[in-house]
Amino acid sequence: MDQDGVAVVIGASGGIGAALLEGLQARGRFRFVLGLSRPELDLTDHGSIAQAARRVGAIGAPGLIIVASGLLHGPGIEPEKTIRSLDPAAMATAFAVNAIGPALVLRDFLPLMPRDRRAVFAALSAKVGSIGDNRLGGWYSYRASKAALNQIIRTAAIEMRRTHPQAICAAFHPGTVATGLSGKFSKTGLQVQQPAEAAAALLDSIDRLTPEQSGSFLDRFGAPIPW
Repeated sequence: MDQDGVAVVIGASGGIGAALLEGLQARGRFRFVLGLSRPELDLTDHGSIAQAARRVGAIGAPGLIIVASGLLHGPGIEPEKTIRSLDPAAMATAFAVNAIGPALVLRDFLPLMPRDRRAVFAALSAKVGSIGDNRLGGWYSYRASKAALNQIIRTAAIEMRRTHPQAICAAFHPGTVATGLSGKFSKTGLQVQQPAEAAAALLDSIDRLTPEQSGSFLDRFGAPIPW
């Protein structure tokens, strides 16, 4: 990674986002490590994304951008057990946070990334967003919005090869982490990690990424996940 550049964690107020921010600060590989979260950067507020990008650009070229935000449940939003449970407003909110917001981050932050050296854009996706791995059904809005995010990352990686040949764009499944997002849905027997543990594995994998892996969907250890 660029020891003299800028690292940005979007969603730094969340459990895994805060752990990623702390991990980057502890590793000391970037001169500036910035954490952005609501209300400073709200993924559902397009203006706040553009404004945050301008602030980051005034500091320097970001060599690492991690989008660690995500929405599984919230007021009036719960993972659907059946198709009959679909609510269009809840589904639109899931897409706004999990897919459209990260796409707009790419739109406004990609031009800031260095063109002459390695840079990484990483977004936290979810294994349940894998179409090929879906064997249980349910969770329509979350699955579909994360699958959309994966397609956005894949498509952006193709564009980045033309404009930023040394850059890497990848989606990561962090595993099941003891946070407010997944806590009440963690089943007995699953390997549940603490945020710091998941963050350390993710940062290690980001360190190992090569340009050939741009456009990949990976687990926290860097192993490919089926689309």
